[in-house]
Amino acid sequence: MAISLSVVVLLAIILVVMIRGGSIKAGPAIVAALFGFFLASTEMAPSINRFMNSISETISQISF
Repeated sequence: MAISLSVVVLLAIILVVMIRGGSIKAGPAIVAALFGFFLASTEMAPSINRFMNSISETISQISF
C-alpha cells in the first residue's frame, strides 16, 4: 500500500510538472489519467500491479 501510494504521488507530481512546463497540454493529460483510471478496473490490473511490484523489489535490492 505504501509503495502504490508513493508511486501515485510521484506520478501526480511528474504530471503537474509536465503540464506547467509545457511538455504536455491539459487535454492529453486528462485523457492519460482517465485511461489509467479505467485500465485499473480491467483484467490487466493484477498483472500490471505484479510487474510494478517486481520492479520496485528489484530496485530496492540494488546496493551501491
